[in-house]
Amino acid sequence: MRVDAKKNYDRLLAVAGEAFADQGADASLRDIARRAGVGLGTLYRHFPTREALLEALLRASFEALVVRAGELETSDSADNALVVWMKETTEFTHSQHGIIALMMDAIEDPNSALHASCVMLRAAGTALLTRAQAEGKARDDLNGAELFDIIAALAWLREQPSHAPRADHLFDVVAGSILTDPSNASMPPRANDSLHKETEQ
Repeated sequence: MRVDAKKNYDRLLAVAGEAFADQGADASLRDIARRAGVGLGTLYRHFPTREALLEALLRASFEALVVRAGELETSDSADNALVVWMKETTEFTHSQHGIIALMMDAIEDPNSALHASCVMLRAAGTALLTRAQAEGKARDDLNGAELFDIIAALAWLREQPSHAPRADHLFDVVAGSILTDPSNASMPPRANDSLHKETEQ
């Protein structure tokens, strides 16, 4: 890549990261190009689709979640590893505003630029689930694709202002229903435990 092209590429990624963080995955590509000081055609030469731009932005985070799954698989009990990774992946997916629908479409579309990353992420979760099932710690009527769906659903719930306060409690309920003996697993800390305590009082 030429020096000027590399400069434009890096500038577009930086501006797109800010735009998606502020406005979500539907942020205007035309506005991103304008803010980066390039034409829309330059943006499309580097990133032919919105998914291609998102893939470039999110690739490192997807890879980090895959590495994290591998670490948990070798360093923690099968049930804890599964729940912790579910929690961290749910929180990551929620933090990327508006990406959930794109991920759900991309994983079924081999032509999507996000497809390979989503498949990689699903495979990492499947490995943790399979290990837990092999040890009798997770129900055996669940597969990796369904686990991916569950994580997406839990992340979507966090995006809804009227439902978000219940998201952590519902995560615990869902995670507990996946495990054969949830009492043996340590659920990750809940960000809104104080809210639940106030509600109970």
